[in-house]
Amino acid sequence: MALSMHKAAVPVFLRTLSNLRHVLELGESHAVARGFDPALLLQARLTPDMLALVRQVQIATDMATRGCARLAGVEPPAFPDEETDFAGLYARIDRARANVESYAASQLDGSEGQAVSVPRRGGDPLQMDGQGYLLHFLLPNLFFHCTITYAILRQAGVALGKADFMGAP
Repeated sequence: MALSMHKAAVPVFLRTLSNLRHVLELGESHAVARGFDPALLLQARLTPDMLALVRQVQIATDMATRGCARLAGVEPPAFPDEETDFAGLYARIDRARANVESYAASQLDGSEGQAVSVPRRGGDPLQMDGQGYLLHFLLPNLFFHCTITYAILRQAGVALGKADFMGAP
């Protein structure tokens, strides 16, 4: 049986974004319970040379929304990176989920062999086929940025476990 690009992308993106929102909610609750401004967590980093939590979330949502668009052969939506609080991040994740849910199977299935071009800052675009793009670029990047978000919050003392990251089966 051939890989359904829709089934390999959309449900995974939706679940991962939901789990990301859950982890962020726990982070915000942690800050409130301990009496510090939750916005401080948004600028937290694992190391000085890594991106802050807010940027990790922005990139994760971009992976899902831009990924679906590129696989569908349409222009990716613009999500300006202007979030400054948890409410803004929740709204961004909700917009990303709604966008991902809007793609029908007919838009993504059959895209495994199509050419995908991914712009890069300061370099030539990455060129790959749709299946390679999904399996070797989108999914690893989505999971990386969600994992870093989890790790930043965990490092900040938020009581998170694997089940929070993975979500309910």
